Amino acid sequence: MSDVLMPTLEDLGRMIATAGAFAVPVHDVRLTPDELDPEQIVAGDPATSSLELGDGRGIWEITPGVVTDVETDEIFVVLSGRATIAVEGGTTIEVGPGDVCLLAEGARTTWIVHETLRKVYQSRQSGQSEQSEQSGQPGNSGQSGRPR
Repeated sequence: MSDVLMPTLEDLGRMIATAGAFAVPVHDVRLTPDELDPEQIVAGDPATSSLELGDGRGIWEITPGVVTDVETDEIFVVLSGRATIAVEGGTTIEVGPGDVCLLAEGARTTWIVHETLRKVYQSRQSGQSEQSEQSGQPGNSGQSGRPR
């Protein structure tokens, strides 16, 4: 895998404002290791890494293991890998390459990662959907959107 370096968020914002678009080879881009709260780890030795693209968008990866999370309002597309996501008091889903998944804000999940999973995501903060509905504009989060 090659290492594609990304501009800073500030530079990326300027590039998009100037050029109107930006593309990156998502499988080759270099991600930055994240700190995974040890209390979230249920089994194995999973590690996460990510690249924030601004406004709640990004690329995220997790290695095999079992972790818990409290979700944000998020949509993501799995690029590679496989996982089972169990929602406390709800459903259990299997996700793999090409799958689109929606997560409800506040859902308590357990991720059983079978193969290193990489996804692209868009998330928004609490209350953003109500603001968007009132204004008629899509949400714009400003948070990292990275699963905790």
